[in-house]
Amino acid sequence: MLKYLGLRQLLANWDHYIKLATKSNFSSVRLLKYIIEQEFKTKQENARKRRISMAKIPEPYEIETFPFKQQPKLNKKNILTLYDSFDYMTKQQNIIWIGPTGTGKTGLATAFLTYAINSGYKGRFILFPEPVEMLYQSLADQTQKRVLKTFTGYDCLLIDEVGLIEIDPVQVGLFFSLMHKRHKNKTTLITSNLGFDQWGTFLKNTQLTAALIDRLTENSHVFNMKNCKSLRTRLDQL
Repeated sequence: MLKYLGLRQLLANWDHYIKLATKSNFSSVRLLKYIIEQEFKTKQENARKRRISMAKIPEPYEIETFPFKQQPKLNKKNILTLYDSFDYMTKQQNIIWIGPTGTGKTGLATAFLTYAINSGYKGRFILFPEPVEMLYQSLADQTQKRVLKTFTGYDCLLIDEVGLIEIDPVQVGLFFSLMHKRHKNKTTLITSNLGFDQWGTFLKNTQLTAALIDRLTENSHVFNMKNCKSLRTRLDQL
């Protein structure tokens, strides 16, 4: 019956619960509450693990292990305040990290994404070329609405390395459509090696570039890491 009901935690721990109840002299009510609590915690944890798996995060990062001491020019207080307040999720605020390669942009963004997922939100990590290509391909097989719905469905979407490739006018329009649909309703985390003044180099559309930046920066937080040093070990130091 427990298998049929899907109560795997109770099935696996049945003997333990009975022994615990007998040893601690649990009342019927206390035993029932304890069993329900354990099932609830197990299902919550399994759901969290599924969300983490579906987010396709390439490398796990936590805010507690970020080397802030190695980045003294980074405003640690502002970042931790935003992280701890959780406003970026409860108020659907975007966060954008801009700066050179290796400064920790992806690590910080991943930590924020992971925190959101662990708190019950649905999230996804993806490199900039992937959604652009998926949206472009959707035009051919007429699945554009489905692809847009997939990406707008994430409560927290991390788009890493925006500007990594140049995109054509059609792709620019599709990417703008995605950001427009997520505007004010969802949280988008973005990392980019390029400052906003350089976005026109890969978007190649002045009007859409201005409109996109306007959408992304409204109700958002921007962390400029251009003066931060690389955290990656240089080959000549090995």
